[in-house]
Order: sequence, then C-alpha cells, then structure tokens
Amino acid sequence: MQGYNVLMIYNKDMDKLLMCKRLRNPYKGLSNLVGGKIEHGETGITAAYRELFEETGISSKDIVLHHLMDFKYYVQKCYVEVYVGKLKHDVAVFGDENELYWSDLNEDFFDMSVFAGEGNIGHMIEQVKMAEGQIFTDHHDD
Repeated sequence: MQGYNVLMIYNKDMDKLLMCKRLRNPYKGLSNLVGGKIEHGETGITAAYRELFEETGISSKDIVLHHLMDFKYYVQKCYVEVYVGKLKHDVAVFGDENELYWSDLNEDFFDMSVFAGEGNIGHMIEQVKMAEGQIFTDHHDD
C-alpha cells in the first residue's frame, strides 16, 4: 500500500495556511496542501520533513511537525498521513514543483471547485481548530 503525506503549515500567528496551486494532475489548477510520497523504508515523519524541505525550503529548524491523522483508501490501495506545524518565525518559502502561496483561513476550504481533496482540507482545518491547544503546547509529545 503506497503512503503519501499532506502537510498543514501555518504561519507563526496561525492566521494563514501554506497552499500550492497544482500545476499537474491530480487536481490540476486546484489549490492543495504541500506533501508527497513516502519512500520505501522511510518513516512517515522523516518523509514529512523531507517533502516539506524539498517543496518549500522550510526545514526542521523552522517548524515542529505533529502527526494529526491518517486517511486510508482501500480501493485505491494507498494511505495519507497528515502532519501539522506552526512556523517558529517568518520563512521565505520557495518551490518549483507548484506555485506556493499563503491562504487566509476565511476561505471555504470545502469548495471542491477551488480546493483539492474532496473537502478533506476543510475537515482537517476544523480538526486543528478543535485541538489547537493540545497540538501546539511547548511540551507536546508525539
């Protein structure tokens, strides 16, 4: 079963979320979170930090990622691990795979004509809102 990750990267004030405009399928032309494939033999968290750096230039010095949830798709034979993090400071992001931008959180992330993931991004944002205090404590343990 192939593994993928999706990375919810918030700015340090927690009022913007890093998104990308997909340049190719799936979801070409739609906005999505950054992420990628978990390589064979790689742990989920290692893959998350690797993909984050490859796609955005954000390193483990800039952010702590927390494993939020997983989605398992039996028909498609894949699973998606979701990680969330809040930047410790402002970081200039860059990536050549997709066009990166910071989205305000007042968007309708359930709008499938704009956002990838069949409403999953909206669901994930709501989960972060509900558990923000637990996720982003200084002594949080993964």
